[in-house]
Amino acid sequence: MMKIKKPNLTFWQIFNMNVGFLGIQYSFGLQQSAINPIFLFLGASEEILPILNIAGPITGLIVQPIIGAISDKTWSPKWGRRKPFFLIGAIIGSLCLFAFPLSPTLWFAVGLLWLLDVGNNMAMEPYRAFVGDKLPEKQLSFGYQMQSLFVGGGILLAMGSIILFQDWFGGDPETAGAIPKWLYYSFFIGAALSILTILWSVLKTPELPPSEEELVEIQEHKALSFAEKFKMPFVEISNAVKDMPKFMWKLSAVYLFQWYALFIYWQYITPMIMSTMGYDISNAASQAAKLSLTYNIVTVVVALALVPLTLKFGGKKIYAASLLGTGAALLIIPHIADPVLILVPMVLFGIGWAAMMGIPYTMVSKIVPQDRRGVYMGILNMMIVIPMGIETVTFGFIYKNFLGSNAINAILFGGAFFIIAAILAMRLKVPKTEEV
Repeated sequence: MMKIKKPNLTFWQIFNMNVGFLGIQYSFGLQQSAINPIFLFLGASEEILPILNIAGPITGLIVQPIIGAISDKTWSPKWGRRKPFFLIGAIIGSLCLFAFPLSPTLWFAVGLLWLLDVGNNMAMEPYRAFVGDKLPEKQLSFGYQMQSLFVGGGILLAMGSIILFQDWFGGDPETAGAIPKWLYYSFFIGAALSILTILWSVLKTPELPPSEEELVEIQEHKALSFAEKFKMPFVEISNAVKDMPKFMWKLSAVYLFQWYALFIYWQYITPMIMSTMGYDISNAASQAAKLSLTYNIVTVVVALALVPLTLKFGGKKIYAASLLGTGAALLIIPHIADPVLILVPMVLFGIGWAAMMGIPYTMVSKIVPQDRRGVYMGILNMMIVIPMGIETVTFGFIYKNFLGSNAINAILFGGAFFIIAAILAMRLKVPKTEEV
């Protein structure tokens, strides 16, 4: 298929295109640092935290590739190809964020997490494909690292809000089965950002029309019966997996250890701080937010700086080195009981997070065909959520039977998995003409 020649975009056009990620990632930031403390407030034990988080992997596994395949076959002169999907996802996410701190019981909160993850995943995949659709190849690296900057910025705002509101409005004795009021405000801000930032990008960024060949395919798809249309995304995903570049298979091995380890960190960093610093849930959640705030500040600072480094040394080497640094951070922090000193290793974590959120997407976007970018970005997300799903159903058993139900050991376990991911990343080989 002949590629459409895409115009170069200005800095501010690429900036506006990525603003919506601020709201999406604010929501993910709350999931990283506030959802599990809420589960603990509502009476969950540490051992069941992994299984309570299974909503993210399952909804990601189902929603993202299906939405990606559907959006590949969608076009409206008025609404575009990708924008309707991430706008609807943002609305769902916004409503769930508003309701979340009002959860009266643990299982109500777990149910809301399922709906929230549906909304976030519905917004996420078309958004990543949207960036790839708009940018010429030579601007892809800059575009995805700009996306990485907003990933860090959104999570940074979420962490900052948790720290400030806990400091300003926290301090009251914790009541069993009740969510403290100071957590409400972070979620209400997230509900507003989720929809407002997406609207900014939708209104500021027109989509490129499909090529004539793509329009023919879209019209053919519209002519199919309902049953055939329903079946088509699954057929598209199956065919895409069969045709998947060898590079993506190798990347899936890296992702298995990388995302398994990240899910451990997000679930057990608050319990770890409770153990190492003797804090209650509120203060441990605030300290965990300070760690996340630190690494996301670093992510924002270094995200765009990684672009020239990947061009000079290659994406593979920078990516592997970043994973190694992240593993080192997780091996160090359980041994630090000082609330300020523990922030230092998070610099390495922040560099790793910036690389994880940008470099793999740049690599994959360059090697997959444009007319199947949506479905391949969905499959890339499957490589994220499958390891997370495996973690949710296996790590509770590992935590109880092999790690002594000790959150410190859980974080060390995650650090070891990052080291393995770094070693596997050195096996990644991108064709030289398509190297990041």
